[in-house]
This record gives sequence, C-alpha cells and structure tokens, in this order.
Amino acid sequence: QKVLCVAEKNDAARGIADILSNSRMRRREGMSKYNKIYEFQYHLFNQNVTWIMTSVSGHLLGHDFKAPFRKWHSCNPLVLFDAEIEKFCPENYMDIKRTLEREVQPCQALVIWTDCDREGENIGFEIIHVCKAVKPNLQVFRARFSEITPRAIRSACENLTQPDPNVNDAV
Repeated sequence: QKVLCVAEKNDAARGIADILSNSRMRRREGMSKYNKIYEFQYHLFNQNVTWIMTSVSGHLLGHDFKAPFRKWHSCNPLVLFDAEIEKFCPENYMDIKRTLEREVQPCQALVIWTDCDREGENIGFEIIHVCKAVKPNLQVFRARFSEITPRAIRSACENLTQPDPNVNDAV
C-alpha cells in the first residue's frame, strides 16, 4: 500500500515526514527544485504503508474567464457576472502538478496536510482535483493539525477526516 501526502509548503512536508519517519525518511527530488519528496514507512489502518510526502507552494491552480472573456475590452463588463470561469495551472507550477500526477499513480490514498484554515482547505481541494484527474477512485483524507510537533502530527494521523467542501466553497 502507498499513500501520497501533500503539504502546503516544503518545510511542512519535511517536518511532518521527519516526525512520522523518526528521522528515517529517504529524500528524492521532485520535478520542482523547491518541492522535495520524502519517502518512509508508517503504520496506518493497521498495516505498514509506504508514505510519499511532498508539497505544493501555496495555491496550485489559478482561475480566469474562458477565452472569449479574458481581454479587458473583449466584451461588455456586465456579461462577466454570468461568464464561466475555468481552473488552470500556471506555467510556473506545472512541475509541481506533474510531480503530483506522477507520484499519485501507484497510490491507493491521498492525505491532505495543508494548513487548517479556509485557504488551506481550498488548496487541498486543488490538490484533490489534480490527483483525481489521474486516479478517479483515489481515497482522500484530511489531516487536521495546528502545529508541527510529534504529538500534533501523530494525533492528526490517528484522526484522519474528510476534506470539508463547505469550507472550500467559502473561499
């Protein structure tokens, strides 16, 4: 069994992996030089599981109007209230997106380790969107923690929840 874990920042991913692996993680490069991958074994759901921990760098996706509405003078501004908006990955985050797409392939589950605020929940749903595009049947969990300490991180692992779409929608 393999689990992909994604934090909001590389420092958080490294700290969480260090705690859960008892400093026995293996580090490798992701496609983005700023977002490393930490691999280790951890006991989850009554079995030893390979954890693949990585990170994004804040928001992974951007939002914009669909093509005919993107230019400032292309339409009457009033029509923008009803115009469709699309999500896209900005070019400078494509390496992070490709890392997630590659790393999720052998995994059975995804654990979101973003900050436990509205913005973090929204970033978590962006990660879910990217990963489920590759693996639609992926199980998804949310780790809830307020600090990166052994007690808080282990407690978050023992009490995984579901991501909250209501908090995501509030952003």
